[in-house]
Amino acid sequence: MSKLLEIKNLSVDFNVRDTKFRAVDTISLSLDKNETMALVGESGSGKSVTAMSILQLLPDLKASYGTDSSIFFDGIDILNASKKQLRSIRGNQISMIFQEPMTSLNPYHKVGKQIMESSLLHSGLSRSEAEQEAKSLMELVEIPDVNRRFNAYPHELSGGQRQRIMIAMALVNKPKLLIADEPTTALDVTIQAQILDLMGKLKSELGMSILFITHDLGLVREFSDTVSVMKDGKIVEQGNTQQIFDNPQDKYTKKLLDAEPLPKTHLLLESTSMIRVENLDIFYDIPSINFLKKNRFHAVKNISFDIQKNTTIGLVGESGSGKSTLGRAIANLIKYEGKIFYQGNDLQSYNSKEMKNLKKDIQIVFQDPYGSLSPRMTIGEIIGEGLDVHFSLTKDQKNTKIEEAMIDVGIDPNMKFKYPHEFSGGQRQRIAIARSIILQPAFMILDEPTSALDRSIQIQIIDLLKKIQDKYKLTYLFISHDLKVIRAVSDYIFVMQDGNLVESGKADEVFNNPQKEYTTKLLTAALKYATN
Repeated sequence: MSKLLEIKNLSVDFNVRDTKFRAVDTISLSLDKNETMALVGESGSGKSVTAMSILQLLPDLKASYGTDSSIFFDGIDILNASKKQLRSIRGNQISMIFQEPMTSLNPYHKVGKQIMESSLLHSGLSRSEAEQEAKSLMELVEIPDVNRRFNAYPHELSGGQRQRIMIAMALVNKPKLLIADEPTTALDVTIQAQILDLMGKLKSELGMSILFITHDLGLVREFSDTVSVMKDGKIVEQGNTQQIFDNPQDKYTKKLLDAEPLPKTHLLLESTSMIRVENLDIFYDIPSINFLKKNRFHAVKNISFDIQKNTTIGLVGESGSGKSTLGRAIANLIKYEGKIFYQGNDLQSYNSKEMKNLKKDIQIVFQDPYGSLSPRMTIGEIIGEGLDVHFSLTKDQKNTKIEEAMIDVGIDPNMKFKYPHEFSGGQRQRIAIARSIILQPAFMILDEPTSALDRSIQIQIIDLLKKIQDKYKLTYLFISHDLKVIRAVSDYIFVMQDGNLVESGKADEVFNNPQKEYTTKLLTAALKYATN
């Protein structure tokens, strides 16, 4: 087999203030035509920096390469290629699916136009041909209601739908090499399977090679031919996928393979209601060609349920099923029809002072901490911001509470003067949790709080949330598409599909004996990718 990609002795240094930080340390790997290699390791191991080097996307002034470093793609010397050569390769011969679609998609352009852009630039298609090709790809990656979504802006799509748009953009020119940087992080287990099947099919049809960057070893076993394991910028183990899974040699590889959330064994089954929802409907206005006519999308459909104090509700369902919309309604962030009661009181009867207290009592931790933490504020300022709104404290009292919250989530209080970009993804999520618990809430909505994290970091966050729940007697609504994480934290399970609550019950009963075909489908897809 001829080598499509060959990396030798790659070292990447970053200029950080007056020092140099080595992100990638003399690694070598090669990728054959029509081969899938998984590049795995925890956050900060150097995986994405390696991928960005292949496309020469690292900032010239901050990044530098070792004198012995070389990257050859299809015979082209990438590190010494001209700008013209790189333009002809990027998005055409090599495509990349980035990890965070909201920061990769242009918020000012409709998603259909963004998919068309690459084919218009590289393929010479007419606009009508490019539009048809874009819509065909949107159907391939399972975007619902393609004609409407084609004209949607990124913020109008769910996280999973945005990721699928990114995948469609990457595949539009049928590249020789697809670099997939955590391509299924934000996707439901059923869509993960569909996307991996699609990528596998295109690989076979086009002879395409795939560099698959992930922290999910279950997917690696299912999808890749070879594996390279990275730690602290070095490759500590590489070889055939099956051999590494059956007989890992490095202790770090063994640690990654063992990092699997364990099912919750002691369920908290309280009988005092904290949240009661009655006949809840949520509608969104959607654009219409005829401005006189209003179209409405029925996002949540006549849902009723109770959430008991000091329990964790796992809310699951595919992307677009209405999970996050339901969470936002409970937090009173969006309009709804029906009734939501908090500790017996109808939210719609609250006056302004009661509503202010509600915002303290009900807190949300969002999916993307990098997007929800202000880059202009230190983490101490971020964590303590809500104290000024809800409490009258002296400067010393406020500082004490900030440090206590940081200690609760395992962040050194001496780091309070640093900014969000100076922390890893797992640390940023801890900061987001600290910002919520400092207000002493009674109820927390956790919207995909672990989806972008490595398995080992996920387990740390799960343990942290359990510890905080025990300490402060919190009630959680835990929204996730990751059924293994849900099984590790939940006392009760609610399953949503197309805006409907299709199944609910005690966690062990739903997992061991699902009553609905849809729940069975979700569980089967989730457990398909177990590492052991």
